[in-house]
Amino acid sequence: MGSSTVELTKDNFDEIVSGNGFVLIDFWAEWCGPCRNFAPVYEGAAGRHEDLVFAKVDTEAQPELAAAFEIRSIPTLMIVRDNIAVFAQPGALPEAALEDVIKQARALDMDEVRASVAEAQAEQGGEQRTGE
Repeated sequence: MGSSTVELTKDNFDEIVSGNGFVLIDFWAEWCGPCRNFAPVYEGAAGRHEDLVFAKVDTEAQPELAAAFEIRSIPTLMIVRDNIAVFAQPGALPEAALEDVIKQARALDMDEVRASVAEAQAEQGGEQRTGE
């Protein structure tokens, strides 16, 4: 069966993240001790939540992705729902905390999230209006 996590690269990132409604992303690197400690916790959660996409970004191999998300420290866990980052936090989470974060992200009302994102974008100025 192999690993239940998906390796994200700049080539498959958009396809995987846009194509799935709920994606967790673990930003990590080989040299990072806390990242290696977090890996089995993350893999374990991936096994328990098979309806969600658990992805990993190797920040050494994919510096553009790390830069795009302004990842300053690793590991950083990010949760993306419907193309909106709803959670991002550096640090290796213990299993209970990870489960809690997943539960909270599942419980989000995405209509509310989208509304508040739209509101924030409107406040940033009208030049970001799209023609859709």
